[in-house]
Amino acid sequence: MSNPSSAMGERRKWRILVTHNSIAESAVELLNAHDCDVFFSPPYDASDIVAARAAELGIDAIMVRQGQINEAVIAASPKLKVIVKHGVGVDNVDIQAAADRGVPVLRSMGSNARAVAEHAIALSLALLKEIGPLTAAVKDGRWPKPTFMGRDIIGTVMGLVGYGAIGRETAAMARALGMDVIVYDPHAAAGLAEANIETVSDVDDLVRRADIVSLHCPLTADTRHLIDARRLSLMKPTSFIVNTARGGLIDEAALAIALRDKRIAGAALDSFATEPPAADNPLWAAPDLLATPHIGGVTKGSSKAMAEIAARHIISVLGGEAPDAFSLATPQSLGLRKQPA
Repeated sequence: MSNPSSAMGERRKWRILVTHNSIAESAVELLNAHDCDVFFSPPYDASDIVAARAAELGIDAIMVRQGQINEAVIAASPKLKVIVKHGVGVDNVDIQAAADRGVPVLRSMGSNARAVAEHAIALSLALLKEIGPLTAAVKDGRWPKPTFMGRDIIGTVMGLVGYGAIGRETAAMARALGMDVIVYDPHAAAGLAEANIETVSDVDDLVRRADIVSLHCPLTADTRHLIDARRLSLMKPTSFIVNTARGGLIDEAALAIALRDKRIAGAALDSFATEPPAADNPLWAAPDLLATPHIGGVTKGSSKAMAEIAARHIISVLGGEAPDAFSLATPQSLGLRKQPA
């Protein structure tokens, strides 16, 4: 790796800013071994604070875990050469602002697919088996066994919106449990045909048929509020929705009303439109809701993989190599289009 020299003739180490308190130690060691110093910025710090920190340090790269990387952050250091996501979702990065400055934005593709799929299945089973309401009943001194009738996993229809790496893992687990899987993803026809999985022509058809609607697509301008009041009204009153992707895919106000009115049977969310969500979020008053703090992909194995993949991207770009095309996020990144109401 070539590296610029200081005015004193000493080689200047690359400076990497991580928007979190920590990453896997193996990734820090990997970066240090390639002349990179690693600095940490607390998660969810305001963007102006992160921008000031980036300017003061004169950073060469950002490894994004949490918080918003806006134009001010991206413009803060003239030395910035690459932004890498510790994960795969880049909706918290202003990709257009980075592109305008010639700064590539890369994702750690495939690093957390298994972990997120496991979480989607865990949430689905918790909803299907009514773990939340039953726990609350027993702890409240009630014993609903005489009147309770559970639901079977086998034959349950799981509808996946998106069939990328996470969607594929989720489909495999669901089928292994005896579920029937249907998928909407116009960009994955070949993979779906190879896996012998039924496809549907549009999201409306999927939400009408599925017992569990599980979201696995990116958040783009076209997919924001993909699940809105109209689509919630198309779902069966016995059905559930699970979101381990991005919170903006669901109109949270509409979901709160659908849960309140028993329009659907329940929901499980691992991501929210604003994170952390506000204390007065209308969802908190809604029944039959399970919520986790966007930790679906946070396991020991996936965190190590995300950090190491992100570190390798940084090392590669700072070393003068072209960004990995498969991992590159661009302003033209395709998502699943939201169909008109």
